[in-house]
Parts: sequence; structure tokens; C-alpha cells
Amino acid sequence: MDTSAQAKVLAAQSRRSLSARIALFALPLLLLAPALWNGYPLLQYDTGGYLARWYEGYLVPSRSTTYGLYLHFGETSQFWINLGFQAIVTLWILQLTLRVFNITRPFWLAAVGVALVATTALPWITSMLLTDIFAGLSVLTLYLLVTCRDRTSTVEKILLFAFTTFSAATHSATVGVLTGLCVAGWLLLPFLRGRLTAAGLAQGSATVIAGSLLLLATNYALSGTVSWTPGGSSVAFGRMLQDGIIKRYLDDHCTTVKLKLCPYKNELPPTGDDFLWGGNNMFDKLGRFEGLSDEMEFISRQAVTAYPWMQAKAAAKATWDQLVHVGTGEGTNGWIPHTYGIIERYMPNQVPAMRAARQQHWDINFNAVNWVHVPVALGSMVLLLGILGRALARRELDDVSLLAGFVATALLGNAMICGIISGPHDRYGARIVWIATFVVLIAAIKYFVDRRNADGDEDVAD
Repeated sequence: MDTSAQAKVLAAQSRRSLSARIALFALPLLLLAPALWNGYPLLQYDTGGYLARWYEGYLVPSRSTTYGLYLHFGETSQFWINLGFQAIVTLWILQLTLRVFNITRPFWLAAVGVALVATTALPWITSMLLTDIFAGLSVLTLYLLVTCRDRTSTVEKILLFAFTTFSAATHSATVGVLTGLCVAGWLLLPFLRGRLTAAGLAQGSATVIAGSLLLLATNYALSGTVSWTPGGSSVAFGRMLQDGIIKRYLDDHCTTVKLKLCPYKNELPPTGDDFLWGGNNMFDKLGRFEGLSDEMEFISRQAVTAYPWMQAKAAAKATWDQLVHVGTGEGTNGWIPHTYGIIERYMPNQVPAMRAARQQHWDINFNAVNWVHVPVALGSMVLLLGILGRALARRELDDVSLLAGFVATALLGNAMICGIISGPHDRYGARIVWIATFVVLIAAIKYFVDRRNADGDEDVAD
């Protein structure tokens, strides 16, 4: 081998070594960079409700006891164990997904990881004590279980199954998205034989069932009640309120039906968040969830059948609005009094560290971040449709277009579930749209590598 060839080999080995170090050691730190900079895990308004589940021993709307237990296990480390797990499992899932696409060089894992850290919400949700990190990751693990059974080992299948099961139990919207993906897979099975299998879909569907049973089990363990996490009807009520449907129902029916809200029908706040979570005197006066849950459920059910066209228009608009609400950082600011109160009441030893964090001094500004994140997210969704359109035009569904279709279905399902039930929020979009960017990066790498391989360059991945 001549000197020039030896130099090229040594240079390639050096690049591989550097890429491997970045991938194995730097990426987990980059994924946790916001929390490390903050000096404490990032908190959100909803965090307190999850933290309290272990201590309060009863069910509250939209707060998974499974996730509450998960947080409790890391409490003695000031939750850095939880964040470490989130970073490591994120890196593992990214690496495994790249591997099944035959993208195995450390350089590509490092490049993809850095790109996601720099342009998406991924490091912010990895650094946060909230269920959001599991929303996108579980879509990828379900895809690997359903479509890549022949490219993963037995141990990997077990780990993927366990992770997807746990993710399904952390949030009702997550289990809804995973259920929708499985249903879509079963419906498309006759048309996609060779790409989907009944065995893979059965394995994926089993995670949804197992996740539901896990949630019921943790609900029983902490509250003594075999029940699903409450809150669906009240959240749906909030969405209908801000769409004007609740006001319409009260105007039309208060003369014939005795309801607690009738005397207040002209004083309803403009949004569901204002009504349920904004310290609204009306909601407090009428007993909050304990006093109004039955009535909110009654009105919500009646309004669905009373105004079907109004509901359909509102649902379509909410779905579209949720698709384009993708800004990072909603609810991650200095005003989270409920979460502060829970930490002060049940974890007083953590108060000094929590109060010293930059977030509690209002030092986080997401405006500059979203100048990058929002265009990247919206552009990624457009490119996702382009990948699918190209596959349809060619009538050729390859691995990349199958993943693109899987992720596009997940994004639409997430927008429908969150937009229609809860109302559009940036947080619901940001927590899952980063996987669209991941798919676009995979497509770009595959295109680049395939083109270079066709030209005979064997060292393209370095």
C-alpha cells in the first residue's frame, strides 16, 4: 500500500473514532444540554400532577400514575436518573432505527443526532420531567416492532416491546396514536403484504394492550381503583367551550335542563385552558372537577349529537391547527405555581436546587429557538409528503417511504386526538414532529449513500 493510500486509511479510521466518541459520549450530553444549562430538570405546568401521584394516592384528570411512579424512582437523584434514562434510550432508538436502514457508521449517528439537537425540540423534551419524550420515541419503536422483526435480535424485540408498553401507559394521547397506527396497519395489511405482516402487527398491538393493563395496574396500586385515568370528557368540554359549542348548547337548553353552568353561560372564559386551569372563579365556585365532572361529561355527550355539523367543522379546523402548532417551549417558563407547590410540599429538600435553576428566574426564551424549530418542523412535514408522493408516483414502497407513511399517519393521528379533544397546542405538536425531521434525514442519507455507492466510492459513510 502506498503512502497516499495509507494516509487515506488512517484519516478514515480517525474520522470513525471521532464519530464514535461523539455518538457514544457527546450525544447524551447534548440531548440533556438544556437541563445541564438550567441546573435542574426542566419543569412544566403539568409536571406537578405527575410528581404528586405517589404521595396523594388518588387519580386526577390526565395524570398517568405509571409516569408518576417512573418519576418517583428517580426522585433521590433530583430526577437526573430519569433524564439520563431518557437520553440513553433516545440515543439507542435513533441508532437502532438507523441500523435497520443499513446506516451503521458512527459518523451518520453523530451527524443525525447533532442535527436533531440543533433544529428540533428533541433536547428540550429529553431534558424535561414530562411524558412528551415518549410520544415520538414510541412511534419509532412501534415501527421497529411491526415492520423490522427480521432485522432485530430477540433481546432488542423484548426491549422494544417493554419500552412501547411503558410509553403507551404514560399518556392517553400516546396510547391513542399507537392504537390508531395498529388499526391502520391491520386495515392496510391486505394491500401491503410483503411490507407488513400479521405477526408484526400482532406484536405491535400487544404493546397497546399491555400498556393499557399496566396503567390500570398502577392506578389500582396507588389508588385502589381499577379505572382508566380520568379527564377525557372534561378536556373535550374545554375544547368545545373555546369553539363556542358549549355556549350554544347552554343557550338552547338551559330553559329545559337544569344545569349548574346555566347562570354563568354569559360569563364563560374564551378558552378551555382558562376555564379548567386558569384559576377561574366560576370553575372553583362550582366545585372544580369533583363538582362539575358529571355535568361536563353530560354536556359534552349531548353537544356531539345536537350539533354534528358544528362539531365536524370544529374538529377539522382543530386538526389542521394542531398540525401547524409545532413551536417549542409551550408551558416551560417561570410561572408554574402548581408544580412549585408540589415540590415544596412533598420534596422540600429539592427546593433550593429547583429555585436556583435558570427556568425559575425566567432566563429561558424560546423565541430565538423557534426561529429555527418551527420552519424545520413545517418543512419536514412537507418533505414527508414529498417522500410519500414520490413513492406513490413510482408505485414503489421502499423502506424509507414505509417509515414516512408510518410517521405521517402518527402525526395526523396525534393532531386529530390532541386537536379535537384538547384543542391545538404547540406542545402537542413539538413533542412528536421531530420524528418527521428524523425521517427526512434518513431519506437524505440513503439518497446520498446510494448515489455515491453507485459511483464506486466505498468510503462514503465516513
